[in-house]
Amino acid sequence: MPQTGEISANEYGIPKKRFPGKKQESPRTARIRRPHIKRKRTKRDIIAQWGSTLFMAPSVIGVLLFFVIPFGVVIYYSTLNNPIAREFVGLENFKLVASNEAFRNAVHNSAVFSVIAVPLAVVLSLILAMALDSKIPFRTQFRSFFLSPMMVPVASVVLIWQVLFDYNGAFNELISHFGLEKIDYLKSDKAIFVVVVLFLWKNLGYNMILFLAALSSVPQDILEVAALEGATSRQVFFMIKLRYLASTMVFVTIMSLINSFKIFREVYLLTTDYPYETIYMLQHYMNNKFRKLDYQALSAGAIMMSLVMIVIILILFAADHHYGKDLEG
Repeated sequence: MPQTGEISANEYGIPKKRFPGKKQESPRTARIRRPHIKRKRTKRDIIAQWGSTLFMAPSVIGVLLFFVIPFGVVIYYSTLNNPIAREFVGLENFKLVASNEAFRNAVHNSAVFSVIAVPLAVVLSLILAMALDSKIPFRTQFRSFFLSPMMVPVASVVLIWQVLFDYNGAFNELISHFGLEKIDYLKSDKAIFVVVVLFLWKNLGYNMILFLAALSSVPQDILEVAALEGATSRQVFFMIKLRYLASTMVFVTIMSLINSFKIFREVYLLTTDYPYETIYMLQHYMNNKFRKLDYQALSAGAIMMSLVMIVIILILFAADHHYGKDLEG
């Protein structure tokens, strides 16, 4: 121990003088306790600020031109009797659209499809991610198999589905060998299940990759402590992994929900403008109204659809905040 007044070296190897009755502070503590002095803005700071603003300007302008302003125009058209006369009618277009039988059928079919397809997409992709995360054989081949639909063009996917599920398609040829009657799947009540299978085949690979990335971010020390404490695989999944997957699950659900409303492209190529009534989606209604230049009904329907989507997404974010807040920080 050095005596009072002797020179010693601190943790940085710099000699320091010890004085009796005075507590020595490290350089880091001294910097923290130093009062903050407001620095005068220099010309370089101003240039840097304006430079960052200019870098953001193209993105902001693009969002305004292609999203904000068009949505404002849609709201404006929804309150008019037609774009030519431009007579203000208030909520009359919303009442007419809500009472339209085709719109109601489209809303019902879209809701049924989303309720079936979105949970299946989330659950099945999570199961696949868990299987691939458990070091099973042929992991690379399985991953490539489920990601391959993302590289196939939509027209090729539709052609494959027509070959499989047409009245004279491969699936009917297969069941006919067992004495079963052929079914025109795309013109029957089973059409919705054909579209669900198509949706899952197209989206499982992307969702699976997102869950794999989330599983790799679960802290390994927590899993090791759980294993030492004798926790079962089921307890580890539901008590630990599922909590860390909450944010990813919300994101996957939102993306799957958005993609479920974009299934119109495949259904349209399979069945054209007016498909079987069980797969007549909201996008069919919007597309047919657009072809008839019925902009006021199209705008009112689009706003109603947007409000429903916003409410659903807010509920998902609230659930994520409730179940994942204990993991923050």
